[in-house]
Amino acid sequence: MAQSIREVMTPDPVKMPMTASVREAARTMRDSDIGAVVVMDKNRMCGIVTDRDIVVRALAEGRDPATTKVGDICSRELTTLAPTDSVADAVRMMRQKALRRLPVVEGDRPVGIVTIGDLAIERDRDSALADISAAPANR
Repeated sequence: MAQSIREVMTPDPVKMPMTASVREAARTMRDSDIGAVVVMDKNRMCGIVTDRDIVVRALAEGRDPATTKVGDICSRELTTLAPTDSVADAVRMMRQKALRRLPVVEGDRPVGIVTIGDLAIERDRDSALADISAAPANR
């Protein structure tokens, strides 16, 4: 069983500038088969935007996905992990803050992302969540 986040995280998270459109983010998520992108302000991580953020904060509010910027809808109060943090730390943080994804940072640089699905696969390979998380994308 993995001990550190580095062993279970997806390395090199997809990053987008805060000026990218919501439409660009949605297409990137579709094409990369991911549910979140890290939002950057120049070389600094300033947020994360998820597929749910796009639906709830943009589409449901009637915002135009072509002109709305990811910087306008992203979550900015970030909870992050270091690659050396333990899987147990990630589980605890996700439970405490009801989060499904955590950026992994080294210094101030995003180096990975860990999801609740990653942890399910690591901790309980026979769970329904692990099966769903390991399944190929449905397109």
